[in-house]
Amino acid sequence: MIVYNLFPLLAGTFPNWRPHLERAAGMGFDWVFVNPIQRPGSSGSLYSIADYRAFNPRLVDRDRVGGFSPEDQVRQVVKDAERFGLKMMIDLVISHCSVDSPLIASHPEWFMWESAGRVRHPWCLDNKRKVVWKDLAQFDHHHTRDKEGLFRWCFDVVGFLVELGFKAFRCDAAYQVPRALWSRLIGEVRRKYPGVLFVAETLGCQPDQTRSTASAGFDFIFNSAKWWDFEAEWFARQYALDREIAPSIAFPESHDTARLMEESGGNLDQLKQRYLFAALCSAGVMMPIGYEFGFRKRLHVVKTAPADWETTGIDLRDFVAKVNRIKAAHPVFQEDAPTEIIRHGNPRVLVMWKGSTRTREEALVVLNTDARNAQHWETDSLQRFVQAGRPLTDVSPEYPLDYLPSPFSYDLRPGQGIVLVTSRDPVAEENNAGMSAMGDEQ
Repeated sequence: MIVYNLFPLLAGTFPNWRPHLERAAGMGFDWVFVNPIQRPGSSGSLYSIADYRAFNPRLVDRDRVGGFSPEDQVRQVVKDAERFGLKMMIDLVISHCSVDSPLIASHPEWFMWESAGRVRHPWCLDNKRKVVWKDLAQFDHHHTRDKEGLFRWCFDVVGFLVELGFKAFRCDAAYQVPRALWSRLIGEVRRKYPGVLFVAETLGCQPDQTRSTASAGFDFIFNSAKWWDFEAEWFARQYALDREIAPSIAFPESHDTARLMEESGGNLDQLKQRYLFAALCSAGVMMPIGYEFGFRKRLHVVKTAPADWETTGIDLRDFVAKVNRIKAAHPVFQEDAPTEIIRHGNPRVLVMWKGSTRTREEALVVLNTDARNAQHWETDSLQRFVQAGRPLTDVSPEYPLDYLPSPFSYDLRPGQGIVLVTSRDPVAEENNAGMSAMGDEQ
């Protein structure tokens, strides 16, 4: 999945989404993810849904004539996306709804309640500080006395969105929903709608939680590459633990984080560095709307509006397109392949080896983790870092080298990445397999 996150409140009404879809396709994205588009409760938050079969009035063009209903407008968006070669993914929010949803009155048995007779709000700990979302009501998937009724409602919500044309779901706070429910829901949906994909949002979970949730049948999970400092050991451990359960999607920023352009103090080299790493470290990658233009305003699930569109004079579309082409062209970057972080020479230069399990392809990524200063890196031979006997080819998005000398010595620009690919020799593999078989017989 090469995913462009079209944030609905910034894009505006459904008929205005077409140029954003066209731009995403032009950069080589093959999926577009949209945050919730259903009618929110009184807080106005996209993730505080009151009516799952109605649409956010801020996204509906009321001036359209000729009976162009809100549902028709959504279907037209999906058709536009398909014309550009894009598939559509949407948020699935079934761990909670809005605190003023009619569901609470019609099905009180579906919810968790406080002893004082108030519906329970979901909460989390942020740096040991309890954060309570008072505009949300927590579904009681674990203990409701009407599990079948609540399940059928969840299934119908998915069916409604699939019928509109959505082909994948980012399952919000997936770890807050029982694994058994996900397993059944994913199974029944796929029997009725073959090919629908499910992506689990499990960020911030303990490793056991992530593995348990992902093993319910999810096609992808999101990983934490955005927060890796290129030094700590936790990322490699997390990647190795999760890769056998489900492939992952990385991102340089998301609608839940600050804009990297703001965080970095306007460092374009860091934006390039982080997108390149996110795209090549995992099976999937996601980039939010505006990243390509260096937007600084953080996306907000209530306050963001089309008027927040920024004029920056920055345009990274060509760079993003080149990175996406690399990912699309090389299978080793389309899976959570076995990966090794190699410490060699300059500590500010990351050397990442990846070897495909589905093809003979290998890759070597040499990345300057310093986005403010050039860094020198050298080795007696690049070939020492790969298993293949075939030569390496430079497919870097910028400054590709026609010739790779040995020994190799290079001054990496701030944040620059060198992307090298090769292929293991099939004859050598067959010989090795034959030798192994002979050994087994003996």
